[in-house]
Amino acid sequence: MKTWASQLGRVAHVIRRGGVVAYPTASCYGLGCDPFNRRAVLRLLRLKQRPQRKGLIVIGASRRQLLPFMDLGGITAEMRQLMNASWPGPVTLVLPASRRCPPWLRGRHTGIALREDAHPPARDLCRAARMALVSTSANPGGQRPARTAAEVRRRLGRRVDAVLVGPIGRARQPSRIIDTRSGRVLRGA
Repeated sequence: MKTWASQLGRVAHVIRRGGVVAYPTASCYGLGCDPFNRRAVLRLLRLKQRPQRKGLIVIGASRRQLLPFMDLGGITAEMRQLMNASWPGPVTLVLPASRRCPPWLRGRHTGIALREDAHPPARDLCRAARMALVSTSANPGGQRPARTAAEVRRRLGRRVDAVLVGPIGRARQPSRIIDTRSGRVLRGA
């Protein structure tokens, strides 16, 4: 049986080499890759059957991992307050995107959806990979998200380069998404 550390090391190595992986999140299995690797992100979008124009969520184990994606000059005191109250946690915030933020992550939007994740396996993977990760549910469009590693393998097979086997959280719904610029809740209650 593989140890958690060896699993993390192997999956993190796959990410750093441009692979697409599946990993446990707070509500289901997620698909992830290096957000700065355009080829990996486009491959993930094809696998997910998700149009690029919709944009993607990026998660990190710390605020430091998310800093390259956000325009700090555009962050207001209210936005900072919401970040402090929401992170780490199950809340995704749409923040002003930095110039370094790749357009393939934002889609047709000017902001970027970011979350300092609280789910231990997802945080551990971000730490092991030494980077933030793209995060979207592990399912082709229109299907329900996979909730086990076996389900990921059954549905996506070899199209995913590695699967981090671990527990999903107890959340029944995906993360809440709030656009910090308008205050609108885009997903969740």
